[in-house]
Amino acid sequence: MRTYLFACLAGLLFVGLSSCRQDFGGRSDFYALPAKAGNDWQMVVEIPAGTNLKLEYDAFKDSFLPDSINGQPRIVNFLPYPGNYGFIPSTLMDAAAGGDGDPVDVLLISEALPTGTVVRIQPIAALLLKDDGEADTKIIAIPRDSSIRSFQVETFQQMAIEFPAVRNMVEDWFLNYKGPGRMESLGWRNEIFADQLMTKSLKEADSQ
Repeated sequence: MRTYLFACLAGLLFVGLSSCRQDFGGRSDFYALPAKAGNDWQMVVEIPAGTNLKLEYDAFKDSFLPDSINGQPRIVNFLPYPGNYGFIPSTLMDAAAGGDGDPVDVLLISEALPTGTVVRIQPIAALLLKDDGEADTKIIAIPRDSSIRSFQVETFQQMAIEFPAVRNMVEDWFLNYKGPGRMESLGWRNEIFADQLMTKSLKEADSQ
């Protein structure tokens, strides 16, 4: 895993934010990668932890590009991302069911990983949010690889008991990163809920 990450870093230094990926059966874009590797969920990192530039994957250009507001790159005017932000490939938050029509969003609490990294994750919670009245649930996860974890937990309950400040900081960040009043918290759910939500979104993507 670390060899792959170092290769990604080297590639980013020479060619910028581009397709730093593993081989997944010749699939041509990150959205179409498998949602799971064996029994593990996996995510695609768009925004590395500790950065403020809002990057999004563009499937048409097969590149990770800055989001823009009024023609300018979108910089989060708040503290940097508290984890690696990205999505679960081959999933869909069904707009007809109140979702945003995009893949499942994930915040991976770990060491910073390069844009384009595909990493196996362990979901430990779901933070239910509303963004301007639209459902915008975030999966909170840790890496399967314990060597790149920021803290050692296995469940939501363990995080809530042993690291309550982590839960509070993550929630506070999401409630403020777009500015006051934009985001509303509907509370937390545990790892079982998170896994069920991702499984449902996987089926919804398959039905499209």
